Amino acid sequence: MKIGALTIDSPFVLAPLAGYTDSPMRRIARRFGASMVWTELVSAEGAVRDSEATLRLLEFEQEERPIAFQLFGARPEAMEGAARRVARLSPDVIDLNIGCPARKVVRGGSGAALATDPGLLSELAAAVVGAVDGPVTAKIRSGWDDRSVNAPEIAALLEECGVAALAVHPRTRARGFAGRADWSVIRRVREAVSVPVIGSGDVTGPAEALRMMEETSCDAVMIGRAAVGNPWIFERSVREWSGAGDPGPPPVRERLRVAVLHLDMMVASKGERTGVLEMRKHLVAYLKGIPGASKLRRELVTMEGHLNVRNRLSEEIRSRA
Repeated sequence: MKIGALTIDSPFVLAPLAGYTDSPMRRIARRFGASMVWTELVSAEGAVRDSEATLRLLEFEQEERPIAFQLFGARPEAMEGAARRVARLSPDVIDLNIGCPARKVVRGGSGAALATDPGLLSELAAAVVGAVDGPVTAKIRSGWDDRSVNAPEIAALLEECGVAALAVHPRTRARGFAGRADWSVIRRVREAVSVPVIGSGDVTGPAEALRMMEETSCDAVMIGRAAVGNPWIFERSVREWSGAGDPGPPPVRERLRVAVLHLDMMVASKGERTGVLEMRKHLVAYLKGIPGASKLRRELVTMEGHLNVRNRLSEEIRSRA
């Protein structure tokens, strides 16, 4: 798949997830086969003000490339200014969020709310495309609610504005993440535009990833929630797609080993206290489905100190030899 001049090696990419897809998670996803990663949602208003907290979300390592910076906002001038500002950090792609359903985002006219105002959206997208030299992409939803499913029309509008690729999450804003994703919307978007289309929604393993590509003709698959604590989903999907066959889920000791690696990266990136605290939600995911996980989970989510958590995980690895 090509996004502008950028070539993506395989069709499985890491979705942007607020509170999750920071640099450590992105690096691990890349090591396990994600062909591209997205940052967490970044406020255009914060970026133009050089907000330290906002710009911290855009810190990345070279091994994360290709990487997309995802911006949200409702003012074309702010989005244009933010795009110029963050382009100085040399991302491979700048991505427009037109899909976030969070109340605090749509309340200001951003995220999924933009799809209800095609005129403003066109102005905003054209401003960002014109502000930067690299490719601009966008992530959209089916529409605002079941009475206003307009993803194909919004996709065509964005292509006219110069957007180089589109990611489609086929649930409406009203549905949030509930119910089943309607993959037929992805196919309709694929038929409406000539730029690459990335499908998203309800992909929990390699079988679903390949089925989405077959049913929708999408060019790539964006995996988010299913990748939390499970970076192997990319490696397994790549192997299945390439004809090598899905090796299946990793053994427990491997899951725990990568959890230790992730913990170490979090602490190195964010400091001991913040790193340990923010790692807790990832640990819960790494332990999901492991025999005897409930007791270990209760210990780890209340434990303080990097070495204490690390040693407890290492002890568990040895006990499962």
